Amino acid sequence: MQTFTANEAKTRFGEFLDIAQREPVRVMRHDRVVGVMVSAQDYEAMRAYYADRLRHSLRESAEAAAANGLTEGKLAELLADES
Repeated sequence: MQTFTANEAKTRFGEFLDIAQREPVRVMRHDRVVGVMVSAQDYEAMRAYYADRLRHSLRESAEAAAANGLTEGKLAELLADES
């Protein structure tokens, strides 16, 4: 992964975009990472991966809740409780 300072990224933005099509590019400011640029294709792949992971976690949580006796009615009662 290549690293640019924020100023370099600003002044060499076209080059920065070209490199990001091949590999992620890290942007540093004051010796700390402030951003990473990736290609649109990599970004969409990451979004799909995390969305799938969230769906999986939600399904597991729902299955565990059902196995422990949580019904839609009990859930509604819990959510309506204002205490």
